[in-house]
Amino acid sequence: MCSSSRAPIVPDGFPGFSKEHELRVNVRVRRRPRLTGSRAVAAVAVSAALVVPLAATPSSAAAGPRTPAAVRQDGTARTRAHLRELARKLVEEGVPGVTVRVDDGHGRPVEISEQAAWTKKDHRLRADDEVREASNTKTVMATLVLQLVAEHRLALTDPVDKWLPGQVRNGGAITLRMLLNHTSGLFDYTDDPALAPALTGQDSHVWTSTEILRLVGTHPALFEPGTEWSYSNTNYIAIGAVLEKATGKSLAALVRDRIAGPLGLRHTFYATGSAWHDRHAHGYEPDAAHMPPDVPEEFRNYAGPQHDDHVDVTGDYVTADGADAAVVSTAGDWSRFYGALMSGRLLPAAQLAEMRTTVPESGPDDPDELGYGLGIETAKTSCGTVWDHVGVVPGYATYNVTDSTGHRTAAFFFATSTLTRQAHQTGAALMDAVNCAMFD
Repeated sequence: MCSSSRAPIVPDGFPGFSKEHELRVNVRVRRRPRLTGSRAVAAVAVSAALVVPLAATPSSAAAGPRTPAAVRQDGTARTRAHLRELARKLVEEGVPGVTVRVDDGHGRPVEISEQAAWTKKDHRLRADDEVREASNTKTVMATLVLQLVAEHRLALTDPVDKWLPGQVRNGGAITLRMLLNHTSGLFDYTDDPALAPALTGQDSHVWTSTEILRLVGTHPALFEPGTEWSYSNTNYIAIGAVLEKATGKSLAALVRDRIAGPLGLRHTFYATGSAWHDRHAHGYEPDAAHMPPDVPEEFRNYAGPQHDDHVDVTGDYVTADGADAAVVSTAGDWSRFYGALMSGRLLPAAQLAEMRTTVPESGPDDPDELGYGLGIETAKTSCGTVWDHVGVVPGYATYNVTDSTGHRTAAFFFATSTLTRQAHQTGAALMDAVNCAMFD
């Protein structure tokens, strides 16, 4: 999920739960905080010195003219070495596991996996493991909505009350577009303490969209619909309910029949429980004794087996996850999804243009030029413009990125949602490196 700019910064790391208190950082060298509630993610400023240049070495320059294939091979080797160096540094800084996949559209993708020695008794990590995609789910949900818009079954101008009468505060003034681009003003349900047991895997009660929307209705609106931007997972809980109402089908069936099945994504599904389909990455959080001190008491204890100062949360099912965060996938599957999405295989040109119509996340004078479209974010980097999303749930932090054509894609995964301050810096450097490697 993501974050709101209204909350205080957590200075020394971010809490063990971040059910989309996403690491919402831009892809420039400098990163500003993007925060939510007391469980905020501290996105740390990163200096240019943290990003190792991928320029030609002196020895390669002295070797004289090279063939294009040889130059590309050397560049790929340097890119791989740099990405592996950052992945290893993250593990040294306490991240239990890291995978990276970069496909620059030329030849075989670069795939890297690094993990702490103590995790190998649980699973040997690979870059093609299934992971919980968390808020990357929002891109899939937006795609489903836009498919129905193209079929004239929904309209972006539909008020929420048309589909969910009386279930959403200000439902007559909030449109589907406002839900999709986070301009509804709805309170983020993950900030309500009543959800803490569900979000830490300790509550077996599965929260329905109706229950979540009812709970959110007890909180005042953040602002009048359409007047500001604030990331709220509640928006996509409502979107999921609209999709089910409009189609008469479950979200799991819609993802299977409209996305995963047609694209042949064998490891992509909408999770309705803790079961995985195939080999999958294990996710961890620090146990209560080793949780950063700033984490609130209700988010210090996770369900799951404990060893090596951590809790293995792989088998937990976050029972409040829904249309905002429930999709499981792999880096390779997501690359194919992005390729199909950006090339127009999943959406007609008009609906793809709607998806890529953004609102500024920090107002019209935002110096970082972060924009949120319909279920996807964009940013201008020193290496090119990217489209991306970040996702965080217990044990899993994911970043997926593509260029505007879907020809180049990249992803990384961290096997925890709890990072030290130094790991934040290295993670930001990895994000920069991944984005630039995609354009090499």
